[in-house]
Amino acid sequence: MDQTLSYLTAVLALGITAQLLAWRLGLPSILFLLAFGFAAGELWMRPDQIIPESLLFPIVSLSVAIILFEGGLSLKLKELKEAGTPVLRLCTWGVVISWILTTLIARFILGFEWGIASLLGAILVVTGPTVIAPLLRVIQPSPRVASVVKWEGIVIDPIGATFALLVFEVVSAVSLKVAAVDVALTLGKTIAVGVIFGYVAGLVVTRLLERYAIPDYLHSIFLLVVVAVLFTASDALQHEAGLLTVTIFGVYLANQDRARVRHIIEFKENLRVLLISTLFIVLSGRVSWAQISELGWRAPVFTLGLILLVRPVCVFLSMWKTRLPTNEKIL
Repeated sequence: MDQTLSYLTAVLALGITAQLLAWRLGLPSILFLLAFGFAAGELWMRPDQIIPESLLFPIVSLSVAIILFEGGLSLKLKELKEAGTPVLRLCTWGVVISWILTTLIARFILGFEWGIASLLGAILVVTGPTVIAPLLRVIQPSPRVASVVKWEGIVIDPIGATFALLVFEVVSAVSLKVAAVDVALTLGKTIAVGVIFGYVAGLVVTRLLERYAIPDYLHSIFLLVVVAVLFTASDALQHEAGLLTVTIFGVYLANQDRARVRHIIEFKENLRVLLISTLFIVLSGRVSWAQISELGWRAPVFTLGLILLVRPVCVFLSMWKTRLPTNEKIL
């Protein structure tokens, strides 16, 4: 039997099994997806044996772009009346606080050099819709908390990617002067490409939908292709700008009232579940027990530090003197 076909079929089967188990037991699906993927990699076959990295990473990038676009379609600007201040603080001060604290524990617990520790800290400021969406489905918090966490999880993804790129520019620069110039250029270009491409694409697609220039049965597929083109073109102009572009594109479509997009949102929600299911199984399958064992006690201590120290401190300092009650901050 063809190993590639067997592996791809197994990934789909394990993904839906994990989703069903999570629904039946009332637990986040991500727990089962990670466990199934890790077990498949240890006991059967690793994705690297089937999918080369040169193909795997572009697939992952496009999948994340689609997930972020779908997340953007769920963001209503009216939610910011109550959630705006907490979201703004989490995506600004929260990013800085998380970065500093994660850098410190990566340096002193994992023993990384300052440059590597700071880069890891920048990468880990992201919560991300791939993690947040499955959790919200199970927890079902109050509308205000759901709005804050949902907005942060989606908006912070392109912010985190850009921030990690900026930190890398600083770490790899030959001098502070060169680093300052590189950071300014990278940040300005990322924002310009993301905002212009996302806004213009939203305007054009809305006009096409409004004038019935695209038949109903092609709406979802058409937008899927547009997202892929926007992401790829933006990334070609400026690395990591694609995530910002597709997020803005989704938010624009979600908040315009000239064209009907509800049926598109439903399709993208189903696609998101499929993509998250396969992504977590494939990516966790690339992690081996030997790699985890190399870090020994440091790995669980570092993880607990992120959960029990970094995130709580980030939330409480970021949302100090906001109207969000203490119990909602804790959640």
